[in-house]
Amino acid sequence: MKIAFNPLMRGVLAAVTFSSATNTFCSEWGALALTGQSTEPVEQLPRQMKQFEQGQGTSSSVSSPTNGTPPLPVLGARAAALPGSGADQTVVQQTPSSRAVLNYLNFSFSALMSAGVSTARNGEIRTGHPAPYERGFSLNSAELAVEGAVDPYFKAAGSVSLVLDPDGHSEVELEEAWAATTALPFGLQVKAGLFQAAFGRHNQQHAHEWAFVDQPIALTRLLGDDGLRQPGAQLSWLVPIAVYSELSLGVFNNRNPGFVATEETAEGWHSVLHGGALQDHELRGPGDLLFVPRMSVSFDLTGTQTLLSGVSAAFGPNNSGPGADTQVYGLDIYWKWRPERAEAGFPFVAVQAEALYRRYEAAARVGPTGAVLPAETLRDWGLYGQVLWGFKRRWVAAFRAEFASADTGAFDSDLRNDRFRLSPNLTFYPTEYSKLRFQYNFDHRQIAGADHSAWVQLEFILGAHAAHKF
Repeated sequence: MKIAFNPLMRGVLAAVTFSSATNTFCSEWGALALTGQSTEPVEQLPRQMKQFEQGQGTSSSVSSPTNGTPPLPVLGARAAALPGSGADQTVVQQTPSSRAVLNYLNFSFSALMSAGVSTARNGEIRTGHPAPYERGFSLNSAELAVEGAVDPYFKAAGSVSLVLDPDGHSEVELEEAWAATTALPFGLQVKAGLFQAAFGRHNQQHAHEWAFVDQPIALTRLLGDDGLRQPGAQLSWLVPIAVYSELSLGVFNNRNPGFVATEETAEGWHSVLHGGALQDHELRGPGDLLFVPRMSVSFDLTGTQTLLSGVSAAFGPNNSGPGADTQVYGLDIYWKWRPERAEAGFPFVAVQAEALYRRYEAAARVGPTGAVLPAETLRDWGLYGQVLWGFKRRWVAAFRAEFASADTGAFDSDLRNDRFRLSPNLTFYPTEYSKLRFQYNFDHRQIAGADHSAWVQLEFILGAHAAHKF
């Protein structure tokens, strides 16, 4: 029996053939990453990853499959979900000719589930979103994500998070939806949409990238449960010098809780930070927006060590009254060691630390009881330090110490009390698609005293997911 192939059928057959070749290459690429093979020393990664994101290409490459299909970008490699696996150490060459055919599209579904016990009350457990919010079982998040190349000039990504609140009600939240240029000259890139602002290191990470079950206390207090994430645009510049250096400036809507924190009381809406009745916050000009500048630099210490540091800030008005502004400053540092003969990225040691400081100008305001609160400047600060030790393939031990404090104000807020926390944990990665984490928290609050918590967290990922930043 003869079968006639019309033009439509030929197109379908070609699409299926290309899809099959693509999936085969992705599998081979994931296997390559899991074996710990790398084409470049670790200290070159930050610049190469940024050049790749901007479509400038790099000096490293991998061979094409035998069928001649062009290499797909590392953003499509699932193996990057394994810390220190080597997937964050390999970059694929991207040339103008190959960009035209890299119309990749990756879908993924990930879920974070926790179970644990705590001596703290349920309303006092959560630090950051998503994180455990009550004793027993918590579904922290179930995220649908998509990312890919729009055309030779743009890439884009989006994610929707499905969560359960403490009352068991489902909530749907748009986490990110953005597009970024890939072909601008002079090392420039523009990113626009809804996304995490480039402030420090932790704020730019999704929950499945966290090294701990919960978010550092300082970031929750000064930037809010969801971090610094708003609709806006960002311009970044990869400085053309021998040392990796990047400058960026983000401009966002100013609705972040760290600037316009609110809480509903019987007397109406009041700030959880300064206690005053809230003022209308409308966009009347550029001065009502939130500006987030950042500078980051990476240093080559040795052939096996990298040091990456950054300085960030955020400036914008708050809603305590007319003319009241807020400034947040941050310092971050990241150091990683990995031996030249690592197996699948192990062993490794990574140290990360951040310090934040906020200056909040509170205008004269009416408090929840009707009393007039004087104009004052509130100062908050906090820091954390964490160390990760990948002591054996698929096993990572970690420890974090953190502290947050503030000066006294006319309004007595729990967010101004001292808080200190120690968190050791152990994470096992059965494969690059899942992880199982065990964590203990010793949490000491100034008035409430010490609390103890123990958590077990499970994460799984279905489908391809974007590579994590170095």
